[in-house]
Amino acid sequence: MSSYEDIVATLNRFAEEAKVKPLTFGEALDSLDQAAYALIALILVLPFMQPVPLGPLTVVGGLTFATLGWQMWRGNDSPVLPQNIRKIAMSEKTWRILVTVCLKVINFCTRFTKPRYFSLVRGERGRKIGAIIFISAGLLMAIPFGVLPFNNVLPGFAILFYCLSQFEEDGLMVMISFFWLIFTVVYFVIFFFALWYLGSAAVMRWFS
Repeated sequence: MSSYEDIVATLNRFAEEAKVKPLTFGEALDSLDQAAYALIALILVLPFMQPVPLGPLTVVGGLTFATLGWQMWRGNDSPVLPQNIRKIAMSEKTWRILVTVCLKVINFCTRFTKPRYFSLVRGERGRKIGAIIFISAGLLMAIPFGVLPFNNVLPGFAILFYCLSQFEEDGLMVMISFFWLIFTVVYFVIFFFALWYLGSAAVMRWFS
């Protein structure tokens, strides 16, 4: 478990190292000794917290989160990222952007997060719950929507709030994560239904 201050210090360290040469995700995450899943997921999810679709990157990111969830479910102490994610290199400017976004998230969330509902974040039960959130959010994110707004940010919220639950041992954030998972499913179902309805109407007009 890492405190908010540790997260910011870690991101700043990555930005400093990126001054010498572009720092890959693999190099950055290898420097985290027995890093928590939540810290790695927070770093990975920040680029997806934007409303516009990111195309194939969203699919790759979603499968990465699902993979992390599966590793967590199996009880792996330290996560292993896919090679295509490990090889992504980011400049100092990009790492600085991550720090800025992280600071904004931290400053906002420290207003309402606090230790509570420990049964949802501690022990074997807490680990299994986290795995379910990562796998579910990752698979939802990986659905290849081409033009659907928020297809990456909605499941990203589920991951983000789970990360916050780990940093503060706040079980309420786990509940909010499940809310975002349910909201994402409803949002996608409405989108699919609209496509089906409009498509059926177009076919009926064609043959009428």
